[in-house]
Amino acid sequence: MSGWSSYLEEQKDAHMDELLDFLRIPSISSLPEHADDVRTAGEWVMARLRQAGIDNVRMMETGGHPVVYAEWLHAGADKPTIMIYGHFDTQPVDPLELWTNPPFEPTIEGDRIYARGASDDKGNMLAPILAVEALLKSEGTLPINLKFFFEGQEEIGSPQLPDFVEKNRELFACDFVLSADGGQFGPDQPSLLVGLRGLCALQIDVTGAVTDLHSGMYGGAVANPIHALTELLASMRSADGTILVEGFLDDVRTLSPEEREQIAAVPNDDEAIMAELQIPALYGEPGYSTLERRWARPTLEVNGIWGGFQGDGVKTVLPREAHAKITCRLVADQDPEKIIQAISAHVDAHLPPGVTAEVTQLGTGANPYLMPLDHPGNKVATTVHMELYGKEPYYIRSGGSIPFCSLFKDKLDVYTVNFAFGLNDERAHAPNEFWRISSFEKAKRAYCILIHELAAAKS
Repeated sequence: MSGWSSYLEEQKDAHMDELLDFLRIPSISSLPEHADDVRTAGEWVMARLRQAGIDNVRMMETGGHPVVYAEWLHAGADKPTIMIYGHFDTQPVDPLELWTNPPFEPTIEGDRIYARGASDDKGNMLAPILAVEALLKSEGTLPINLKFFFEGQEEIGSPQLPDFVEKNRELFACDFVLSADGGQFGPDQPSLLVGLRGLCALQIDVTGAVTDLHSGMYGGAVANPIHALTELLASMRSADGTILVEGFLDDVRTLSPEEREQIAAVPNDDEAIMAELQIPALYGEPGYSTLERRWARPTLEVNGIWGGFQGDGVKTVLPREAHAKITCRLVADQDPEKIIQAISAHVDAHLPPGVTAEVTQLGTGANPYLMPLDHPGNKVATTVHMELYGKEPYYIRSGGSIPFCSLFKDKLDVYTVNFAFGLNDERAHAPNEFWRISSFEKAKRAYCILIHELAAAKS
């Protein structure tokens, strides 16, 4: 047994006690009344980094919830510099009545630790700190240079981080990032996340007459904003789901044969999806598999639509206005701003007569993210997964958005390798969130192996 492995075994109970202490901090970043708790969690992380023997630990102000930064840079300029990312804030806990135990009183049942933040992301982000400590305690040094970037606002979209990272580019410079926020395909099947869809959001407001009108007196002579809005929305997609907005698809990167092969290698059961969702059929753009549509093709979805009378019974009104909210999931190499402009131009070009329309962008959006399959970090992570699982990882994508991946690519020009050990069934963001103790132990061991493999790959 290696020195670090022996150390991890000796400290196993102490590490569990520390994780439970960490989980007791109600660091809910979206609720102002918990702002001090988020800071307390950051201070806990700082103390644990110092205890591990890591240098230059500091809390950095962002204008919102803080970032904790630390570094160990003694391996030499010829060795890689890797930044480990994670977050110490959590989601809210409501509905509280659906929790079996209080969400910030961690409870162990079998192989599971139940608590808010257990899987997302306190357990996962604590593991690399403990792994680095094990290496320093057993070997006295590290074979690579490390930086640590742990934030307290991931669960609210990291609103201050773009400007913050831009202002501190030199401090955060690295060869690539390892994300301790994420997971694996299954308990016995590793995966590497290589792509994320971006996001843009907008609202369309259609206005007709100066006031609501009597539908008997004016119906058929004055345009109805609800009709106009539904015509507009219908013009944006064909019946089979193909997006028809001019310019929307211009920059979409074509899937290569290799990429389609990698996606096809990931198990997917359309019949099981239909059964689970209780729908008669799946739907989407022709020529693509279900996973390709979910991971690698853009979307234009109406998330909400309203206008006119909503109450019980009948009100013979011709409404003054109608509204819709739309979000678009974007893929490489689409630009959120360009998509908003394309939809705005489409609204102008297809607006029925007798009404006016305004398009308002909601939020700043998120850029899509796609990293090379053969990125050096992916190669090394594959080696580690082969040792841990005895099988090759799946190369997967996510239909959702993880802003920090595109943020680090945009601001630092580095890719992020997902190296975390959460699983899809662990109820992240939901009542009774949990993390597996076996995953905690695996994550610590994995980071020790990974750090040595990164050094070997560079030498």
